[in-house]
Amino acid sequence: MANEVEKQLYAKGIRTYILDGDNIRLGLNSNLGFSAEDRKENIRRIGEVSKLFVDAGVLVLTAFICPYEADRQMARNLFTVGGFIEIYVNCSLEICEQRDPKGLYKKARNGEIKEVTGITAPYEVPSSPELNIDTGKYSLKESAGRVIEYLIQQQILKIEQLKHHVI
Repeated sequence: MANEVEKQLYAKGIRTYILDGDNIRLGLNSNLGFSAEDRKENIRRIGEVSKLFVDAGVLVLTAFICPYEADRQMARNLFTVGGFIEIYVNCSLEICEQRDPKGLYKKARNGEIKEVTGITAPYEVPSSPELNIDTGKYSLKESAGRVIEYLIQQQILKIEQLKHHVI
């Protein structure tokens, strides 16, 4: 979903950058595993890098499984009020398993890998995210549209930026 949001915003000339597990864990966080301590450090580093991008005027989208409420709060505390938007991509475990492009859930169920959120590692549902999107109900484009609509409502994106474009 973050990729779709970024694609739509980029097409409208809005400076964005997406940080996700694939581009962070290959480099900056390649020394981290999936223990609770490593997950916390992963999120801390992502928060710090995100803050640098935000300070440069870039809209940053982060796409991470952050299973612990305390870690999400730690990241939130790096930003001014309204500068951190938590989006709970709400999806049943069954649908997550169906969509799993890397086969991680299957490997976890077969005991081949450990520390998979929702299978062998816990997930704490966000207590008060700014946006809760049930991706089992909405298509990818609809889900991305809900994010963009929220950004407009909160005046993070201005109508002037989008006036010649359709979202």
